[in-house]
Amino acid sequence: MAKVYVVGTMDTKALELRYAAEQVRNAGGEPVLVDVSTQGAGEDADVAASVVAAHHPDGKEALEGLGDRGLAVSAMAKALTRFLGSRTDIGAVLGLGGTGNTALVTEAMRNLPIGLPKVMVSTVASGNTAPYVGPTDLTMMYSVVDIAGLNAISRKVIGNAAHAAAGMALNAVPVSQADKPGLGMSMFGVTTSCVTMVRQQMEKTHEVYIFHATGTGGQSMEKLADSGLVAGLIDITTTEVPDLLIGGVFPATEDRFGAVIRMKLPYVGSVGAVDMVNFGAMGSVPRQFCNRHLHVHNAQVTLMRTTPEENRRIGEFIVSRLNRMQGPVRFLLPLRGVSAIDAPGQPFHDPEADAALFEAMRSGWQAAPNRELIELDLHLSEPAFAEQLVRNFRDIAQF
Repeated sequence: MAKVYVVGTMDTKALELRYAAEQVRNAGGEPVLVDVSTQGAGEDADVAASVVAAHHPDGKEALEGLGDRGLAVSAMAKALTRFLGSRTDIGAVLGLGGTGNTALVTEAMRNLPIGLPKVMVSTVASGNTAPYVGPTDLTMMYSVVDIAGLNAISRKVIGNAAHAAAGMALNAVPVSQADKPGLGMSMFGVTTSCVTMVRQQMEKTHEVYIFHATGTGGQSMEKLADSGLVAGLIDITTTEVPDLLIGGVFPATEDRFGAVIRMKLPYVGSVGAVDMVNFGAMGSVPRQFCNRHLHVHNAQVTLMRTTPEENRRIGEFIVSRLNRMQGPVRFLLPLRGVSAIDAPGQPFHDPEADAALFEAMRSGWQAAPNRELIELDLHLSEPAFAEQLVRNFRDIAQF
């Protein structure tokens, strides 16, 4: 039977963690109590803190002598991530804690596959939970009272969370044999027409998942890839890269494209919407950019046109990741424009900036049997470009 891993710091939360484990057992589940104490020895658990610490990439010695609590929490989070990743009997993970333990446990939870139940009872769950949840299906439950002893409220909240985790572990949702293979796609407002045309074609054979390229959207798409829930990606919209490199509000992480590198999935990509950096309302644009070419997309979104030098950096970043991909890859360059507003007569039409992007990708490209860089004398929004995306994906995916 898949088990419920109950995770927390036994040196300070032993009573609460043991209660959670008891409630898991009462609900019919099998708990595994995991100690992640970083300051002093915790009480006995099914898995001692020293066992978890030994999974740190540098060994348990990496946690020894760390007087700074923040450093210790960060190191234990790395160890817990590796520990949970090594287990094959997890049906659900339940964490309890305040700010430190929430940061520790949720970092490990975010690295677990989509679909594996993750519940975090936390004192910070009613605030900004984005840093803890990230691109995952992580459930956070506000503890209402601090997790500092058992009382009428904490027993109810922790008990509910334990029963929820046990219920999910005992009633795993089966994968339907009728489901089509999953396909991840990235989209933004200015690439919608292209994405829509591709989606309509690919829905005949695939379950298509569209992700809005808002930073978290790209991370979510790649999380699905890492979790084995998609059979490939058509990554038309890579606009999160400019925001990462230049300072926009929808940035990718340095791991953008990392899931494709790791999973070797069939991948067809392009440079959709890399002609822009995204900011909020006009008044929120950083002072150093106020004299740049700005375009009001709507009341809440202001776009800044990327320069030739910025486009070179963007191209270099993307091609450096593409060169590391070992799976089947086709990357398509639309030489007549990369977004709906990068076309003749549109506000971001700038052939010089686009040329810098394309040249950076050409010069940085490393030829390999599995990878092909395809230049097309088309605009990204033209139906013929969408057809080429579909054709190339079907060629490399072989269905």
